Amino acid sequence: MVAPHGTKGEVSVAGLRGLPFLLRPGMTVALTPPALDRDRFCRVEHVNEDGMLARFSGIASLDDAEGIAGCYILARESDLDVGPLDAAADELIGREVHDERYGSVGRIADVMETPANDVWVVQGPYGEVLIPVVEAAVEDVPESDPVRTHLMDGLIEVGPEDAPEAPACS
Repeated sequence: MVAPHGTKGEVSVAGLRGLPFLLRPGMTVALTPPALDRDRFCRVEHVNEDGMLARFSGIASLDDAEGIAGCYILARESDLDVGPLDAAADELIGREVHDERYGSVGRIADVMETPANDVWVVQGPYGEVLIPVVEAAVEDVPESDPVRTHLMDGLIEVGPEDAPEAPACS
């Protein structure tokens, strides 16, 4: 949690691996380190549309919100709506990336976290390729290699010798 927002106990939140975007009303979460003079556990009462503001049970005033600023929000993995694009970085490093148009793009060398979405840093025959982890670019993240993508134009710099073969004209 970053800071209080307003006078009714709402707090602004920033995520590690997108956590605020996964919060939903009704979840029980833990605050760590525990805020002084309050229970460690609280319930998510409201999350705004973009996931950047949240309200929790027992946090009803500006003073309450100030008391939990700087705490981390911990949630049980089983309570999160985690999809295939939410795989942990340590599970992705070293995975092969295959694109329907470019073939083998390389292996994931790093995962950069950005406010909008993660970005895979892939090293391979096209050099370093930055792939945004969004549904438009990532087709499937199966449990085993390869990760399948549908890369948007411009993500890979190709010269005439690297470009996929064009169909023959008739």
